[in-house]
Order: sequence, then C-alpha cells, then structure tokens
Amino acid sequence: MVSPADDDDLAAQWEAALAGEDEAGEGDDADELAAEWEAMIGVGGGDDASTEVAMGGHESTRVLNQDEIDSLLGFDEDHDEGDGKSGIQAILNSALVSYERLPMLEVVFDRLVRMMSTSLRNFTSDNVEVSLDNIVSLRFGDYLNSIPLPAMLSVFKAEEWDNFGLITVDSSLIYSIVDVLLGGRRGTAAMRIEGRPYTTIERNLVERMIHVMLGDLSAAFEPLSPVTFRFDRLETNPRFATISRPSNAAIVAKLRIDMEDRGGRLELLLPYATLEPVRELLLQMFLGEKFGRDSIWETHLAEELWMTDLDLNAVLDTQVMRLSEVFDLKVGSRIMLSATPESDVALLCGDIPLYRGKMGRKGDRIAIKIQGRLRKEKG
Repeated sequence: MVSPADDDDLAAQWEAALAGEDEAGEGDDADELAAEWEAMIGVGGGDDASTEVAMGGHESTRVLNQDEIDSLLGFDEDHDEGDGKSGIQAILNSALVSYERLPMLEVVFDRLVRMMSTSLRNFTSDNVEVSLDNIVSLRFGDYLNSIPLPAMLSVFKAEEWDNFGLITVDSSLIYSIVDVLLGGRRGTAAMRIEGRPYTTIERNLVERMIHVMLGDLSAAFEPLSPVTFRFDRLETNPRFATISRPSNAAIVAKLRIDMEDRGGRLELLLPYATLEPVRELLLQMFLGEKFGRDSIWETHLAEELWMTDLDLNAVLDTQVMRLSEVFDLKVGSRIMLSATPESDVALLCGDIPLYRGKMGRKGDRIAIKIQGRLRKEKG
C-alpha cells in the first residue's frame, strides 16, 4: 500500500513535470511519472473504498442512448398506442386535460342519443342508429387544430346561458345525409367528391339536420335546466368558428350516426364557460340531488318556525348613564323617564326593533296599539 506521503510527493512531481519545472528530460519524466501514478492507483483496486478515495470520489457515468432518452421523456412510439403515458409527457398531458368531471352531463348526453335516434329516423325516413363514442375534455384551440377537413361547423347559442357551442359534422355524414334525403339507393356507399366547396343544397340539408339536433339537445337539458339552443351560422373554416379562447377548456361529445351502410361522425363541443350557469346542477350524481339538503326536513322546519313563541319587550324610554351612577343605585332610587302618555312605545324582540305603538288599557291589562314598523338604525 502506498503511504499518503508518497502519494503527495508523486502528485507534486507530476504537476511539476506538467508545468515544465523539471529541467532534465521533460517528456520522458512526464511519461514515467504518469505510469507510476497509474500503477499507484491500481494498487488499491481490490478495495472499493481505497479506489474511491484515490479517484477523489469520482463515480463513472453512463451515457443514455436515444431510445432510453425517448422512453424517459415519454416519447416512445411503441407505447403511444396505449392510453397510458409516462415521463414528462404524462405530466404535461395531465396538466392540459385534467378538468373536473360533470356526472349529470353524461346523463344529458345519454338522453340526447335516445332522442336523436328517434328524431333522425323521422327526419330521414330511414333506419338510423346513434351511439355515443366518448366524452373528452380538452382545450378549444387543440380541438380546432384536430378537426379533419373538409367539414361543416355549426355555431349555436344557448339563449338562457348567453354563450355559444359548436357542432362539427364530418364529410362522410354530410354526403350520407344528402344521399338519404335526396333518395339515394340503399346498399351503395355515398359518393364523396373532395376538393370542392359545399353546395347550397348540401348546406341547407345539413342545416336542417342541425336544427333537429339542437331541438333534441334542448329537450335533453329540459329536466335539468330549461335552455333554448338557437342555430347561429354554418362555417367550413375553423378559424371563423372560434367561439372561445384557444386556451379555454371545453367538453367534446363524439357521436356516431349509422344509416345501415352509410353514416359518419358528429361532434358536439360545449366550452366550460357555456356550462358555468348550470355547473352545480351538472355536478350532481343523480337527478334531484340537493347536495346534503333534505327537502322534507326543510319543509318541516319552515312550518314549525311559524309556530314559534317570541317574547316582545315594550320599551317606554332609554337613558344613557355613567357607570358610577349605575353603581350608586340603591333600593328606593328613582329614575326619571322622559316619556309622556302620548309618547310612542317601541316593541323589540331582543335587540331587533319591530313595531311602534301607543300604550293604553284593555280591560284590566295594559295594552299597546301597533301603529307602524320600526326601522333598524344603521350602525
């Protein structure tokens, strides 16, 4: 084992050799000192603690390859197919779409699906099946960027809530509706001609379908909160259908409409700002929930309050006295009141003034005839 003193001497000689202070054979001496220094370090190789001391506590580092870096950051393509995210991407995604859940809204959308199935069957005179794929929360700007074009975007307004919503009809559903309403044959897929603007007939037919859906949406919200959804305009460019700030949160319900071998997708977007007036109602777990309130007990309590006995105090006069004067009062002391037989008498319940009136007599009892209410003085 090399002593610490020898270790210090060799280190000093090595530094001197590097600095050029050793005048006899700089290159050869530097090589010999380097070899001797490495040999000295290798002497304690069997002992991990000695090696760590000799190396100055330095630990070896491992370089990650690109696959390991992608996996750490959550950008691994092999795992993107699943719903689970990991790494930094999971943290970012949780911050983007982690919004409160509205249980009653799912009930409203279930009612909408049942109503639309019946309404669209009457509208198209065909066998129509409407299904709810999923309900997601995301930012409004992200949704606009994800809309597959071409598509029709219908902007509607909730009159009572004074805000807007958005309905997106994809190209497949547009051509399917046009084909069905204009008498297309069953068993043949609707013809799709991409790369051209929608005609006036196509826009009018889709607008009629939107009116049917908005009527069903109003009926679906009816048990929860009466609201009227009014058709505002129809757009084909997402930039002109901006109804909220890009960073605002929104709820998107994705519906699938099947008409035997034809059909398409329809998406309903409601910003959280639109649902804010009925947010407390949408937080209910079931319809009629009162958030801990018992209506039966409230009714009973209100009825019993009317039967409650109260003590009213008739105040003839009030005086302000010093504390020393109050302590000087004895049996037989007199307090002179400034009230006269014509003075008003105040009726108080505790410290709350209620009525004013005149004092008199009825039979063998002293009575007060109420002449008006007393207003509580503002402090």
